[in-house]
This record gives sequence, C-alpha cells and structure tokens, in this order.
Amino acid sequence: MPADPPSLYEKRKGVYPKAVDGFYRRLKWAIMAVTLAIYWGTPWFRWDRGPYAPDQAVLVDLAHRRFYMFAIEIWPHEFYYVAGLLIMAGIGLFLVTSAVGRAWCGYACPQTVWTDLFQHVERFVDGDRNAQVRLAKAPWTLAKLGRRAAKWSLWLAIAFLTGGAWIFYFADAPTLQRDFWSGTAAPVAYATTALLTATTFLLGGFMREQVCIYMCPWPRIQTAMLDEKSLVVTYKAWRGEQRGSLKKAQAHPAEFGDCIDCNQCVAVCPTGIDIREGPQIGCITCALCIDACDAVMAQVGRPRGLIDYCTQEDADAEQKGAPPRPALSALLHPRTIAYLTVWSAIGAAMLFALGARTRIDIAAQQDRNPIFVRLSDGAIRNAYMVKVRNMEARPRPVTVAVDGLAGASLWTDAMAREQAGPSVTATVPADSVAKLRIFIAAPAAGPSRQDFAFTLTANDREGGGDHEPARFERP
Repeated sequence: MPADPPSLYEKRKGVYPKAVDGFYRRLKWAIMAVTLAIYWGTPWFRWDRGPYAPDQAVLVDLAHRRFYMFAIEIWPHEFYYVAGLLIMAGIGLFLVTSAVGRAWCGYACPQTVWTDLFQHVERFVDGDRNAQVRLAKAPWTLAKLGRRAAKWSLWLAIAFLTGGAWIFYFADAPTLQRDFWSGTAAPVAYATTALLTATTFLLGGFMREQVCIYMCPWPRIQTAMLDEKSLVVTYKAWRGEQRGSLKKAQAHPAEFGDCIDCNQCVAVCPTGIDIREGPQIGCITCALCIDACDAVMAQVGRPRGLIDYCTQEDADAEQKGAPPRPALSALLHPRTIAYLTVWSAIGAAMLFALGARTRIDIAAQQDRNPIFVRLSDGAIRNAYMVKVRNMEARPRPVTVAVDGLAGASLWTDAMAREQAGPSVTATVPADSVAKLRIFIAAPAAGPSRQDFAFTLTANDREGGGDHEPARFERP
C-alpha cells in the first residue's frame, strides 16, 4: 500500500518564552513603556491653536480634511508632507536594518510590543515557561478554565484599549470618549474599535511568532539590506562548539567549547528558534538570548559574548584571534552613512518647505459661458470664481486686485457695478476657503486675449500674499 504523501502543513508548536533579566530585557521594557505611553497618551495631549482650531496636539481631522501635529497643520493640497514622512519612515527602516539588523522587529514593532505585553500577562496568570507547558498539556478542569478565562479577559481588555485608543486620533478625544460610552458616536467608531480589538487579541495572543515568520513581509525584505558590516545577533560557533554538558566539559576541556547545551537561549526566544543554527527568518534580533547566555556564562565562569551582537567581518576577525570589537564602533559604515545622509536631506528639505510655505493663497477660474459680456458703456466684462485660502487659525482681511490689465475695475456679485473699483476686500474665515465671484470690466480696445494676474494682499499685521495668473477675453 503506497505511503501517504508528505503534508504541506505543519501544526504550530507552542512557544512559551522563559522570563529573563539582563541589559536587553530592560531595554525592551523601557521601549515598551515609551511606545505604549506615546500610543495611548498622544490623543489626550492638548495644544493651543487659538479659538478657531482644535486643541488636540495630534489629530487626523478627516471631516475637515486637516492633519494637525502640534504646531504643524497639513491641508489636502500639502499631502506631499505626509508622503515625505512615509518616505523618511521607510528609509529609517533601511537605516536601522543596515546598522543593527532587525532591531525594529525586536524592540519597536507593534506586533512585538503587544505580543511582549501579552506574554507578561500570561506569565502573571499561568506562571513561567515550565508552568505554562504543564498547564497546556493538562486536561481541561475548572482550575484550567478559570486561568484561561482570566488570561483571555486581560488580553481582551488590553486589545479593547488598543482599538479604542486608535479612534481618538481621528476626533477630539474627550468628546469622542463621551459619545462612545453614551452610544451616540458614529458607527464607524464602534466598527473600527471592534475590528482592531479582534485583530490585536488574535495576533498578539494566539498567532504571535506566526505573524513575524509567515505573515510579515519585512523578514524577506531585510535580507537584501544586510551585509557583512551589519550588526546581528550571532552565535560564535568557533567558540561554542563542540557542545557538551558542564560535567563533560570539565572532564575533557580540550574536546568541548563554551556552549554547555543548556538550551536557555532557545527557552527565552519569543519566536522559538535556536540561534545556534545560524541566521534565520524567525530571529527578530530582540537579543534576549544574549541575556540568557551571558547569565549562564557568568554562572560557569566563562567570558560573556558567546552569543552577541556582532558583524560578520568582526566574527571572522575574532575567529582568527582578533579581540572583540565593541558593537557601537561597528554602526557606521558606507551604506549606513548613505541612508543617514538621504534621510537627513529629506528631513531638512521638509523643514525648509514648512518654514517657507505661505499661509494664504489665491486661485482663480474664468467663467466660460459666456466668455465675455459687452456692457452698455462699451466695456467688456469677464467673470471669475476666485478662491482665497486662509490656512491660519484666525480670520484674515484681504484685498484682491489685478495687475497687468490697464483701466480695469472689479466688483463682486454682492456689489453693484457702481461700487466697482481697482480692488475688492473681503474677510476670509479661519482655516477655510472663501469663494468670491468677481467681475472685471476693462476697455474694449485691446487684444482679444490679454494675460494679467490676480494679486492677493493680507491686511493684517502678519501680511503676506499671493498671485494667480489669469486671462482676460475680448471680442
């Protein structure tokens, strides 16, 4: 009877990371605290922009098509700033990967941060690694059901706070919170919270390392950005092999390396890999294996660094007898400097553009039906829709005039022809666009098409202005 074909699917093996203490574990604690504080706290931070603009420091105001970030306000036509930020974020990832491998994945990625948080909750409820393994294998009893219910309830509460915090970035946080609990918020707020709660609960609580290994494209991309000068977590096989227990190593010191095969590096790994097998897609460079290994080396009286941050160049040199080089001295190399230069140049260009941009501008569109009208006094009239955009959080008085059209007079559809003059004035409301229907009368004598420009002048202390090319049509 023919054998069954091999399965293309391997059942997930549970990963139960052991608690560890050390420099990198404390660094992860600090980064987790900072990132979670930023995520949950930012919508509640206030920023005074005056009486005509929202006072939320960071706000994506989709209803009014505005993006606020502290003193910066981005309008829809300035979306290139957002594009610039995204480009900087992408190049920043390239920079970090080129310098220190997948440090983003190991410390600051949202999947990593929330998974780490969920794992700490799991240890609080179920105990450390050995207790978790025993509980997973135990039959379902009331005690096990109670622990699972407690753990999942805490996970669900964290997931709900995560999904609920996201919606506060898109509306005034205190107002939305009041509306949310009173049942009067927009349906999209409840739907978004439910979706993000479910995804956080599933991805952080149950899928964990599967997201990093199978779902995330970044492990595949980052391999193209690593070279022999990139810092990665490295097991120094020439020092550790051949592995053997401490008793065997003491009995035959010449036959065994420093690795006593305690498997502590595997036990603490959040993705369940064995770093001693070399670089692999499951390694997120969290460096917890370094903390575990250093602790074991200290206990057995051997030098630290059997597993360490190390470049391939330094690893080869160390194998030949060179002394270990400090990891920080390996950060700067040509590709890292190139990424840093490009990243800094884009940032500097965006800062310059933000500082030099005008906060008031004008746009005009000529009416095409009819193109022109002959008035009773023989003058020719053209009509235009003029839009004056005020990007300040206060009303601004402005004057609109024309340049390059001799003998022209202007008036709006709210004025009589007798009130026409060389310019018209208006007050543009705060943070809005004022639409003015402007009529221009000019002498009939002249070219059939004459170029001129609308000029805009702000009549306040700040001043400033703009101009817009246009065309005057005659018979």
